[in-house]
Amino acid sequence: MRGLVSQKLAPFLAQVNETIASAKKQGIPFSPQLVRTNLDKLAPLIGQGPELSFVENRSLLTENHSIPVRVYSPDPEQALPVVIHYHGGGHMCGSVELYDPICRKISMQSQCIVISIEYRLAPEHAYPAGINDCRYVLANYQQCLAGLKFSQALYIMGDSAGGAICTTLAMLSQQDKSLKIDKQILIYPSVDYTCQQPSFIENGSGFLLEQDKISWYFEQYFQDYKDIRSASPLYGEISNALPETLVITAGCDPLRDEGLAYVKALKEVGVAVQHHQFDGLIHAYMLLDTLIEEECQQTYQMIAEFVAQ
Repeated sequence: MRGLVSQKLAPFLAQVNETIASAKKQGIPFSPQLVRTNLDKLAPLIGQGPELSFVENRSLLTENHSIPVRVYSPDPEQALPVVIHYHGGGHMCGSVELYDPICRKISMQSQCIVISIEYRLAPEHAYPAGINDCRYVLANYQQCLAGLKFSQALYIMGDSAGGAICTTLAMLSQQDKSLKIDKQILIYPSVDYTCQQPSFIENGSGFLLEQDKISWYFEQYFQDYKDIRSASPLYGEISNALPETLVITAGCDPLRDEGLAYVKALKEVGVAVQHHQFDGLIHAYMLLDTLIEEECQQTYQMIAEFVAQ
């Protein structure tokens, strides 16, 4: 069922839809530079993150390259739980810098250390390069924490494509014991690359994230890799060995139904899962904090309560 959007977002969406229609009329094609620039234009709507006593850019060295990370702690002298954060952006866009206010808010409100990952992006680095970066950080995250006190509690978090990364790593952790995940936090996650869920069509236009752009993202991401169903966490191994999970979905999101299907699949195998849906919100709403401050604050509060449990 097509969602009914919050009136708080209506003026913003009217402007977005006018821009999309104009671009289509002019025949302007998608390009990595264009979609990255357009996502970064949302930065002013995210608002400012709080000041923290510790924020530092660090990196992890693999055999072939360096993976940049940004580490946040509200209190370096306290042994706090660790949240590894994987940003959204269709596996093509987004950055540690864009998500900086979000990571600051998570760190402060949840009283946790946040490690934000600058994983490699498509099309320059196709699947599974970004997954490999994120897996490496997950397996070696303590190397990022020199000089900081931290507890052994380890959570992973991601929105959209970041949710795809989280659920992929959780899926792998069922067999790879070097991947220790206590909980996962998923915000409007992408878990079905086949784009077969009803909401993909029902909410596929008029709500910021358009179905033709999603399909184009996945073409850039997978390139020559053809078995995208096997790469979809929704169709992978789902057992009660998966971590306790918080899933937050948006009613006017083309990815809504795959998030709901993932919740159902976890419950069926006995995984502890909490789910909340904001019916009037759209995909990527966490980047629109200044427009829907109350709903974003509710989201941060749910995350904080889940981390504290």
